[in-house]
Amino acid sequence: MFRRTWGLAKSSMTVIRLDRELLVLPVLNAVAAVAFGLVLWIVASGLGADFSDTSDSGGGGMIALAVLGLLGMNVINTFFKGALVSGAHERFTGGDPTIGSSISGAASRLHRLLPWALLATTVGIVMSIIERQGGQLGRIARGMFNMAWGVITFLILPVIMFDDLGPIAGLKRSGQLLRTSWGENLTAQVGFGLLTVLMAAPGIILIAVGASSGFWPLLIIGVLAVMFAMVVAAALNGIFQTALYLFVTTGSAPEGFGEQQLTSSFNEKPYR
Repeated sequence: MFRRTWGLAKSSMTVIRLDRELLVLPVLNAVAAVAFGLVLWIVASGLGADFSDTSDSGGGGMIALAVLGLLGMNVINTFFKGALVSGAHERFTGGDPTIGSSISGAASRLHRLLPWALLATTVGIVMSIIERQGGQLGRIARGMFNMAWGVITFLILPVIMFDDLGPIAGLKRSGQLLRTSWGENLTAQVGFGLLTVLMAAPGIILIAVGASSGFWPLLIIGVLAVMFAMVVAAALNGIFQTALYLFVTTGSAPEGFGEQQLTSSFNEKPYR
C-alpha cells in the first residue's frame, strides 16, 4: 500500500512543482482559521468566559458561540480546500492556475460550499452528542462513523465544485463514485495519513528535543517543519482527490500523472 501511495504522492508532487502557488492555499487556510479563532476568543472574553474553568459552560450564549465557531472553521476549511481542488482541476484541464484563479473558482461555488460546510458541521455536532451520551459504545460508534464518513465524502469537494450539486445530491454522487474508486479511496485514506505522519516525524522529534532541553530555536524549527509537512500533505491530498475524480468520471489520465501509473492504479472502468 505504501509503495502505491508513494507513487501517487510523487505524481501529485509533479503538479505542485508546476504550480507552487497551490502550497499557498493551505497556508492561507491556516492563517484565516487562526484569525477567526482570535476573533472568537476576543468575543468570548467579552462575554465573560473563564477559559481556566472547564466546568463553566457559559450558558446558552457560549454554546451558540461554540457552534458558530465550529461552523466558521468548517466554512474556512471547506472554502480553501475547494480553492485547492479548483486550482488542481485548472492544471489538469490545461490551464495555469494562480492563487487568484483558485480562490475565484471556490468563490464561484460558494453557494455549494456553504451548505456542505453547514451539513458537515451538523453531522459532527450530532456525532459528538452521541459520543458523549453513549459512553464507550458512543465512542466506538463515532470512530466507525468517522471512517465510513471519510471514505464516502472523499470526493465530495470535486463533486460539488464541478458537478455543481448541493450537499445531499453531492453526497449521493460521491457515494456512487465510490463504486469504481473504493480501492484508491481506501489507499488514500490510510496511505496519505501515514505519509503525513512520516513527513511530520522529523519536526515532532525536533519539538520534543527542543522542549526537553529548553533550546527554543530547535523548538521553533520543529514547529515550522510540522507546519510545512501539513501544508504539503494538504496540497497532495487535494490534488489526488481531483485526479481521482477526473479519472473515474472521464476515464482519462489527468495531466501530471503518468498514463501507465493511472492504468495500474485506477484499474476500474469510469463511472458515467
